[in-house]
Amino acid sequence: RKRTIAASVRAALAFAFPFGLARHPRRGVNPVVRVTRCATRFATETTATAGDDPKPASAMSTRSLLWFRKGLRVHDNPALLRACDGATSVMPVFVLDPWFMSPARVGGNRVRFLLESLRDLDASLQQRGSRLLVVHGDPTKVIPVALQKWQCTRLCFELDTEPYALIRDAEVRERANANHVNVHAPSSHTLYDMDCLLAKCPNSSPPTNYATFLKLAASLGSPAKPVPAPASIPGTIDGDIAELVALLGDVCTGHGVPTLEELGYEPIAENEGFPARGGETEGLRRLRETLSERTYVAEFKKPSTNPTTLWRPLTEAFRGSKIEPKPPANPFEAAKRKGADGKTNSKTTKGTLMAPATTALSPYMKFGCVSARTFYHELHDLLRELKGAHSKPPESLEGQLLWREFYYLCAFGTPNFYKMEGNRICRQINWTWDQERLEAWENGKTGFPWIDACMKQLKKEGWMHHLSRHAVACFLTRGDLFVHWEAGAAVFDRELVDADYALNNGNWMWLSCSCFFYQYFRVYGPVSFGKKWDKNGDFIRKYLPVLKDMAAKFIYEPWLAPIEVQKKANCVVGVDYPPPMVDHATASKECIEKLAAAYKAHKEGTGETVKAESKKRKDAPK
Repeated sequence: RKRTIAASVRAALAFAFPFGLARHPRRGVNPVVRVTRCATRFATETTATAGDDPKPASAMSTRSLLWFRKGLRVHDNPALLRACDGATSVMPVFVLDPWFMSPARVGGNRVRFLLESLRDLDASLQQRGSRLLVVHGDPTKVIPVALQKWQCTRLCFELDTEPYALIRDAEVRERANANHVNVHAPSSHTLYDMDCLLAKCPNSSPPTNYATFLKLAASLGSPAKPVPAPASIPGTIDGDIAELVALLGDVCTGHGVPTLEELGYEPIAENEGFPARGGETEGLRRLRETLSERTYVAEFKKPSTNPTTLWRPLTEAFRGSKIEPKPPANPFEAAKRKGADGKTNSKTTKGTLMAPATTALSPYMKFGCVSARTFYHELHDLLRELKGAHSKPPESLEGQLLWREFYYLCAFGTPNFYKMEGNRICRQINWTWDQERLEAWENGKTGFPWIDACMKQLKKEGWMHHLSRHAVACFLTRGDLFVHWEAGAAVFDRELVDADYALNNGNWMWLSCSCFFYQYFRVYGPVSFGKKWDKNGDFIRKYLPVLKDMAAKFIYEPWLAPIEVQKKANCVVGVDYPPPMVDHATASKECIEKLAAAYKAHKEGTGETVKAESKKRKDAPK
């Protein structure tokens, strides 16, 4: 039986995951694991030991095990090229860890996107004479056994800087080295190598200011050019799949790309859920069709994109500015004003890419289906043609890629980045763990239609526009409910298709005014903000069908509608739809006062004495 995050928090506050909802290290390993590296990082060449293989490798052969995790692509994949270099055979493997594949930990939209990406990767590998073996099991057990049983002499994988990954990879690397296997982990998930960036930071402390970060990044020069995809890949190890899997013994609990139902998820119909297909093929097509819209790219300013735009054909979404309302001068102005390859996407029109007002490339970046360096350099090819007649960071498309680097560096160089306590950059604030408020917010039952519609979209599609994320995060934390940002981050970490450790936790600190942004008195209006973009409430009507017949005058505030209007719309507040759970003006004033007190304590040097309410996670690892 499914439980909401709020229900899980009630039991043990969302599993007490230290790295977001799907990042809990299961083993008693010191979470501070750092492998020093910069630029090129190849392990010392050694000789592998032989295991039990039905057809033993010759003394001079090189068998590579290519371990996919993120980086689900063949373009700009240095780990793939290293695996192929001089190899007699290459065995591409993805380990599907059943511990993650649980509806309580990772939402169905993200899992479906992953499964689609794996099928697409397998197709790309087969075009090059290889194939992907998807093995089910704990990777810290599967990979070492596979290295031994398949007599692999080289292990290659893309570097991952998330805390969970550092722990996992250190354990695998240790066992591989003990068996004299060469380990190679090049950096290609980000534009820059995080160790190189961190080495530029005074006292190894990443900047929390974006402008300072830009200067830091500029000191390293332009990001490395992407490497080409190989035309062919050495064949896999001799033997059929069943034989190879059988060699792994009981560390392998299954193999192959499963269905959602086989993983215990409810099925998602083809035309439901996240409105785009996962995988490198679709990701590159989306990237290139986006970049072909020259005017859109030149004028792109992310804070000016419309959060209420419904998904529609990409070219319409990017050329629709003339029919959309003029955006507010900035995201907070609305709160101040009163009243007023082409893999086809069969989830929509066949062959048509769908998009909201933004590129929707974030899930492809999260899973590494699209390389950040490919995105950067293909974008810069266009920007050079525009000869300066384009938007600039931080609002531009280039600026979005650099925001990603900014948060990755902050996360990499900041212990306890995922929580308030022990996080040196995070303001200490006496947040609550109010379960009733959290559950109402999570389930879209706050009584504020704009907030509830956004949360329903998250549940339904695993996605929200970034300004929608801002609005609901502000509402939960410093705007109205004063619930701990960690609880909200856990919900996002579970539901978002593009959930990312660095970006998710960084943005929640930003939006709760815990770090990065400190103007806590600037609040997103839960009524006025959405109304400025979509006066008729079409977004609300789609995601909250209970309000589909409500008069536009009242759709953002149905509690103000006369009872006759409510009855005519078949939506009586308090019966069919909840009344607002707080009075926004009063709640916002109280939140601002609490933030002011916390900031005063920080300024006076007593911030460490400020604590969140004692409803803390009981099962947090020591």
